Amino acid sequence: MKAIVIEEFGGPDKLHEQSVPEPKIDANQVLIKLYATSVNPVDTKVREGAMGEAAGEFPLILGGDVAGIVKEVGDNVSRFKPRDPVFARPRTFGTYAQYVAVDADVVAKKPENLSYEEAAAVPLAGLTAWQALVDHGKVKAGDKVLIHAGSGGVGSLAIQIAKYLGAEVASTASGKNAELLNTLGVDRFIDYEKEDFSEVLSDYDMVLDTMGGDIQHKSFKVLKPGGCLVSLLEKPDEHLAKDLGVKATHFMMEPKGDQLEKLAELADQGKLKPIIDSTYWLNEQGVRDAHEKSESHHAVGKIVIREK
Repeated sequence: MKAIVIEEFGGPDKLHEQSVPEPKIDANQVLIKLYATSVNPVDTKVREGAMGEAAGEFPLILGGDVAGIVKEVGDNVSRFKPRDPVFARPRTFGTYAQYVAVDADVVAKKPENLSYEEAAAVPLAGLTAWQALVDHGKVKAGDKVLIHAGSGGVGSLAIQIAKYLGAEVASTASGKNAELLNTLGVDRFIDYEKEDFSEVLSDYDMVLDTMGGDIQHKSFKVLKPGGCLVSLLEKPDEHLAKDLGVKATHFMMEPKGDQLEKLAELADQGKLKPIIDSTYWLNEQGVRDAHEKSESHHAVGKIVIREK
């Protein structure tokens, strides 16, 4: 089968198209014929070597989202059958390929309301947003939530999930994305080029930090006592959190099929729709271009790669 692999760490030029064996599934897996995948920031970090040997052995296939149809099911799998439209965040990398073997318990039926390209944009970013808000932030109706970088892949989905949960949402982005964020339901838009969020917001129940650094440090100022900062990038200052009487946590998303089913339900209800920045083909040049676009930090929503 065709796959886009790296044989060594480095820039986008290290991505190469290669013929590799089709994956073999075990009794608890499904084999998915991939129609679409997407680019996540972790893909470019792995490609650069930021995860070292933990990323796996060369040749290494990147990618953490898959949408397509079931080709084959393992002996212990009864929830799916061949030709079922599905999507997933596999437990390992490997979705820049025509076929992907995935543990059945992290797979869900594709939302009928979404195309395969849209569905491929949801799993990793959507599960990250859900777990940040629900599992770690404990967001409930009436809470005030600040979501940084609301025009990004995680941020744009987090806004919609927070609104579904009944929260009042503030979000930061550049001015050109104001209309998009307002369309997503943001109650207080902050153009970070013109306003300092830490000077105009206060008494918030939760901050979703997708930026780290100085942004994270200033985010503590907007929390009310007992509030919570959830970071996706770096571990927050525990001493500062304790001094301010707030909670602060850093987590890594875990693939969970039941939560992905919930996101599919929201999509089918029209309450969750991924924003697609651009789409590229699953070939050497297409994936290289997709990575370059991701590293420009100018993408709005998700970058999708398709194969069909």
